[in-house]
Amino acid sequence: MQPNDIVVAVFEFVLLIFSLSVHECAHAWMASRLGDQTARLQGRITLNPIPHIDPIGTLLFPALMIVGSMFGYGGFLIGWAKPTPVITRNFKKIVRDDNLVTLAGPASNLLLALGGFLGLVIIILTTRSVPVHHTLDSSVDALSALCDLGIQVNLALFVFNLLPIPPLDGSHILRNFLPYKMAAAFDQIGILSYLLMFFVGSAVINVVMPPAMHLVYAALTRIQGA
Repeated sequence: MQPNDIVVAVFEFVLLIFSLSVHECAHAWMASRLGDQTARLQGRITLNPIPHIDPIGTLLFPALMIVGSMFGYGGFLIGWAKPTPVITRNFKKIVRDDNLVTLAGPASNLLLALGGFLGLVIIILTTRSVPVHHTLDSSVDALSALCDLGIQVNLALFVFNLLPIPPLDGSHILRNFLPYKMAAAFDQIGILSYLLMFFVGSAVINVVMPPAMHLVYAALTRIQGA
């Protein structure tokens, strides 16, 4: 394990905490816009990570993945934050508005990934290179690594949160379309959901992310050659 690996791991963890905070803030902001002030009153419309931290999903799970990756195990960094409280009866159109609140989180991660991509485009246009090897030999290398990791973390969060595994956002969307009895059974998954997130979630991310990042790098290479 090299000192560079530790710096990259710190970058990843800070980016994850920030991205999860933006994700939950987006849920809370959208809920407030659509008539439910529950999250706003609990101080969840904030980028301060403290109100959003889930001890397992925000700290323990990512930490284990980072440590594992340093020793050749693990994959793309993922995690989750404390769910944003929503009282759906405060919405005018319950199912529609609840789905909009749910999708606001993954949408925010997609926007952050786009921000990282635009950051790399600016670096390419000013340096005529694609410095995404995480060498950290210069300030440009560090900035490009930050943008690249921002893309990876947020694309992984986008995909991960759309999985239909409680309490992820994808499961919330699915639940809104299930009959009452099936929805009640779906809510009883309990601790099994953590196992599914760890094994199924990690497997899906490791299948989806490499081709997704290949497309990102191909686009950057094309921009460099333009």
